[in-house]
Amino acid sequence: MHPPVSNRLLYVTIFVLSLTEFLQAGMTAFAAAPLMGNLSLGPEEFSLIASVYASLAILAISLQRWWVERLGGQHFIQLSAVVSVAGSLLCATSHDFNGFLLGRTVMALGGGAFFTASRMVLQHRLAGPQRFVGIRCLAFGLAIGIAAAPWLAAAAVAEGHWSAMYWLLAALGLLVFVLATLALNGGPRDVPQRRSAVQPWQQLLLVGASFGLLYGLQRLYYDFYAHTLAVLLTLLGALAGLALYLHQQHYQADPLLRVREMWSTRYLTGLGLFGFAYVMLGANNYAVPVLLERALGFGWQTLGLIEALSLSAALLTWLVMSRLLPRHPSPRKFLVTGFCALALSGTLLTRIHTGVDLWRHVLPALALQSVFLLTVLPVSAMQTFRGVEHEESVFSHAQQLKNMMAQAGIAMGIALATVGQQWRSAVHYEVLAAQVNLYTPQFTALVQHLQQTMSGALPAPEATQLALAQAAQLVAQQATLLATIDHFSLVALLGGMGMLVAALQRVFR
Repeated sequence: MHPPVSNRLLYVTIFVLSLTEFLQAGMTAFAAAPLMGNLSLGPEEFSLIASVYASLAILAISLQRWWVERLGGQHFIQLSAVVSVAGSLLCATSHDFNGFLLGRTVMALGGGAFFTASRMVLQHRLAGPQRFVGIRCLAFGLAIGIAAAPWLAAAAVAEGHWSAMYWLLAALGLLVFVLATLALNGGPRDVPQRRSAVQPWQQLLLVGASFGLLYGLQRLYYDFYAHTLAVLLTLLGALAGLALYLHQQHYQADPLLRVREMWSTRYLTGLGLFGFAYVMLGANNYAVPVLLERALGFGWQTLGLIEALSLSAALLTWLVMSRLLPRHPSPRKFLVTGFCALALSGTLLTRIHTGVDLWRHVLPALALQSVFLLTVLPVSAMQTFRGVEHEESVFSHAQQLKNMMAQAGIAMGIALATVGQQWRSAVHYEVLAAQVNLYTPQFTALVQHLQQTMSGALPAPEATQLALAQAAQLVAQQATLLATIDHFSLVALLGGMGMLVAALQRVFR
């Protein structure tokens, strides 16, 4: 028996909202290096843009319920779609730092709450077996967005049309508007009765603290030694600001986030699981392209294909999970399996070397990362919100807080991976460069090889200069490779620790 047309439109709406948010996040993170090259951005400028996007997306998510209470769910999503389309068009037509910053700012205010909106549509419009179908659509949107983002970004970059990524996001934003118009036609449950209150200074505190935390983390590498005190004070001030914001929400009469009702061991444990998963997603989104493109020398098209194929394991994982979870809901075995997949992924990638076979050594490791995400995230979602489903507004606020943390988690993962990569590359480069000089046997052999390659036509001084240039390039490449191995060694360690914690924990049963 086929679902009614209205329900099918709801399923598509949920899917497209989820897909759009994860596509934009994945494509922008994956194509960071080409975007910086085409827009003449330095790493510091790109970090600034990423911090602005995440902090404003957090603001948009925190205000979602407030807007829905005044506009209704349909009008809120329509308005968000229009703003998101405008931001995508600004990004697609930008040529410099200012244009791209403006575009990402507008995108965050419009599309930053898309995933939260998809979850709210599911909760308010579907019940019983229909709700589980909606959950499957939401998870498929997430999985396809994660899997397709690298391939689409790589295809756009390889063809010299990086702006195609944002034209695609603009088209998806228009589709969201159309679907909201057709599927979310008001109704008695479209405008919640309870009214939350906004304190402007609190929202400014939230944005400022979020930005300070994310940007402070990204400045650790550049400013830590030169401005140690300033960086540490920024981070401490940001953490204090976030703590004050949550304190105010806890004691406010009509808060934007009903922290008091959701503050429980189960919910905080779930937030910790979500946070860890999203930090891993952000960190590996940065580290994997560095490994494959800069350390191993593969082209962007190959890069995108390998990532897309490996991340398509997310789809297979969710197909299996969607059948197992209703019959065997006990979460421990799924959490242990997910962290085991993460540990195995990290372990396999620590054995990478130049000349490695992508299909045998890299593809399985990256596929295991997808298994981790699509095992841990659905189980966390089922367990985290079990204690806050008794009241619609509390559930809505709990979802908002979780998705605010998701935005911060992905941005923190990218920031920490960037800092770690630069730090470990510098350490390894210093050690390797000390072993390369005019008198080492390896360097003499390289000069002789170049002279033989050129059939003896290359004079000794030119051969020496060329050998120096090649040696510097090889040293930089090897330092990058060793730094990514350090990154995935830490991933393997965290995965092993996660297995132990998941096996021993008594919160999720």
